[in-house]
Amino acid sequence: MSPVSLSARAAALLLPDWRAASGAPAYEALSDALRVLVIDGRVPLGVRLPAERGLADALGVSRTTVANAYARLRSDGFLVSLRGSGSVVHLPRDLVGRPDPERPGGVVGDDLLDLRKAAMHAAPEVAEAVERAVRYVPAALAGIGYDTVGDPGLRAAIADRYTERGLPTDPSQVVVTIGAQHAIALLARVLVRRGDTVLVESPTYPHAHEAFREAGGRLVGVPVDARTGWDATALETTLRRTAPAVAYLMPELHNPTGATMSAATRERLLTVAASTGTVVVADETMGELRIDGTPAPPLAAADPAVVMIGSAAKVFWGGLRIGWIRADPDLLQLLLLARPTGDLGTPVLDQLVARELVPRTAAVLAARRTALRTGRDDVVAALRARLPEWDVPSPDGGLTTWVGLGRPVSSALVLAARAEGVVLASGGVFGPDGGFERFLRVPYTMGAADRERMVEVLERAWARVGGEGTGVRGSLAAVV
Repeated sequence: MSPVSLSARAAALLLPDWRAASGAPAYEALSDALRVLVIDGRVPLGVRLPAERGLADALGVSRTTVANAYARLRSDGFLVSLRGSGSVVHLPRDLVGRPDPERPGGVVGDDLLDLRKAAMHAAPEVAEAVERAVRYVPAALAGIGYDTVGDPGLRAAIADRYTERGLPTDPSQVVVTIGAQHAIALLARVLVRRGDTVLVESPTYPHAHEAFREAGGRLVGVPVDARTGWDATALETTLRRTAPAVAYLMPELHNPTGATMSAATRERLLTVAASTGTVVVADETMGELRIDGTPAPPLAAADPAVVMIGSAAKVFWGGLRIGWIRADPDLLQLLLLARPTGDLGTPVLDQLVARELVPRTAAVLAARRTALRTGRDDVVAALRARLPEWDVPSPDGGLTTWVGLGRPVSSALVLAARAEGVVLASGGVFGPDGGFERFLRVPYTMGAADRERMVEVLERAWARVGGEGTGVRGSLAAVV
């Protein structure tokens, strides 16, 4: 089977600032930038890189520059040459023994502080819910265990939670999924045909744009800023100009910026989307994790046609693989018809636990809010004090702050921090077409000792790759 190829154009889009942060020769800067794409997971293992001449033309450099960059990557073990297949992305032998479970290019050490997934440890209520759920196991075992719709009790609890938040909901409007990512992928498969335009935010949750691309969607981005939120004019213009089949948005505590869409922008979005026939999908995975201020009602409260995605992972525990879709029953029926080609149902035991937890959401959130406020305030204050040149917003909620670095060195900074055992996701991970090298998503979900360790490592990493204007020459190869 031939390797999947990365086109020269696609590679160039992933390399917008590859020379900006480096004082190294061009071929070294290019090989370092490509190395980062592999380590970040943006170029998967086994992918064939573009031909040297094609990439040289796309980047506006000489073929010799690309040839020398590829040679350096081969020497370091990140590329192999296969007869008839060109240059294929590979993992160096010394990284294969202990593979990183989330990204193909990382090394898992005993003292690794992995902060790529912004998440909290399990709420205490989870253990209690497991104990209570056991009493329903005998009845569940009487069934065959393949459940594509969802436990009736859990669907009722989810519907009640929406109703409490100002969105009257019937259980018939809810389907339970295997987490929010499964919900996104299922909606993409049903709502998007190959070649359809899909509007996404930029930056956005990376696995969402991956799912829509896999379904054949052509992505168009609209900017979101941590301080100013959505560019409402750009949002309206993009909707009218492209008439997308789907608009995937996170209007409440957007990931990664933490922004919340204003009431005026929400109204404008829904009015224009209705005129263009666009299905609006609102992802509320972070939506209930508000620290300050008053949450807005779910977006579907203003327009029943809006499709809502929710999840138990961020509020309760990431190991509880339960998500859901709230939509018109006709759309849910299409989703259920399409579902068996991808999965045969949501785990029954997880649903029994979630059925116990969802009615207790408000109590769990009260405790979470206290912990998140402490974490946010500590991290924001420490970063502002130790790295005053950074722009460090204090979001109203969510799990992270979207830091402006001022220089396009996010990947280099992440790699330098990785060398000291602190692993973060670079800004480019959150761009539908790369970019965002001037930003870094910094979580504040961990305990006090880990928060202090993270800030100390970032301070040292910044001094190495960004703080003194020294560039990143020689740093990346040493890190990996």
